[in-house]
Formats: sequence, structure tokens, C-alpha cells
Amino acid sequence: MPGLLLGDTFPNFEADTTIGKIKFHDFLGDSWGILFSHPRDFTPVCTTELARAAKLSKEFEKRNVKMIALSIDSVEDHKAWSKDVMAYSCEPDRPLPYPIIADDKRELSVQLGMLDPDERDQQGMPLTARCVFVVDPHKKLKLSILYPATTGRNFDELLRVIDSLQLTAQKKVATPVDWKPGDKVMVIPTLSEAEAAKLFTNGVTTKEVPSGKTYLRFTQP
Repeated sequence: MPGLLLGDTFPNFEADTTIGKIKFHDFLGDSWGILFSHPRDFTPVCTTELARAAKLSKEFEKRNVKMIALSIDSVEDHKAWSKDVMAYSCEPDRPLPYPIIADDKRELSVQLGMLDPDERDQQGMPLTARCVFVVDPHKKLKLSILYPATTGRNFDELLRVIDSLQLTAQKKVATPVDWKPGDKVMVIPTLSEAEAAKLFTNGVTTKEVPSGKTYLRFTQP
């Protein structure tokens, strides 16, 4: 993703979408945001992904996360495709609960480094890869994941990652491997023993290791 690193301010792009023209920062307001891109409308893996995202839309809403998708086709195609997506989701009478950006000129895909050079359309043009960008309320990029066009994403994992990002933004902790909400978290190494004891009233436990170092410190958030 050339030129855009974690912690950078996410571009305040303008785009046509299924809910009209937006400026990205205005669309987000004070919310977190997740932008996920798709290779093409009316394609099988993309349809399953959008349907799963629609199913989980209330979960993203609970976390104050605004969802927005992107594909390289037109707004008209997006609107027609949305009906297929919601039918696949077994909710044919419900509208798609988030907008889709039209990037038929691939301008935004190029700007954000989204194109997959190995997957091309019938005209030989590169398709959009399956990118995920999570942006915090300060419009800073907090996470980016880049999947090839051939691999569908796990939206339950994206919710887990957002839970971690939101927790660690508020507390001086990190989340260990396979962490999920409710599990113990790890005290960050920069906190002294005294600071940790003062901050974490639930107590801190330290895992003993052969080196004798006390860096594996756990607490209940």
C-alpha cells in the first residue's frame, strides 16, 4: 500500500456511492470506519462476503463502526448487485445496510494500492484485491489487510480485530494470540510493576519462563 502506513491520516477522498456522493471523513463523522474492497460486482466470492458483512452489520454498529464497500463497477450495477447480495443473505426485502463506492475508473483503487496484478478481467485490466482498512475516529489508519482476489475474508475475525483495536486504544494493554473479548490481556512492556499494579486493580499475574524475565504479564481488563 504505497505511501499509506499505519498511523497515517486516511485520505479524505470524494466518491460516488449507492447513497450518493460522499467525502470519506464526513461520512465517518466521529465513528470508526471499515472500508473493504471487492474485485467485481456479480461475482461469487464477493457476493458471499457482502452478504456476511450485511448479516454482521448490527455488530459493527454496536462498536460504532461505519461500514463501506468498494468495487470497480458503477453505482447502477452496485444497486442491482445489492439485491442479489441480500437474497443470498436470505433477507431479500431488506436493503443493503451499508453503501458501496463506485470506482469504475479505478482511481481510488490506484490511490490506495488496491489492485491485484495477478487477477484480471476479460479486457486484461487488473481487478481490485480484497483490501480491508480500519480507520479510527481521528481518521488514522489503524489496520490494513490485503487478500488476493481469490480468497474470501473472515468478517468474524475483522470484528475480533476491531474489539482489540478499541480496547488497546483505551487501556495500556495488548491482546495475545487468539484473544477474544472476555479473555485476559497482556500488560504492555513499557509499564513498570508499580504502574501496572496501580492501573490494573484486578491484579497482574506473571508467567514464569526459563529466561527469568518478567515480560509475560496478564490481567483482566
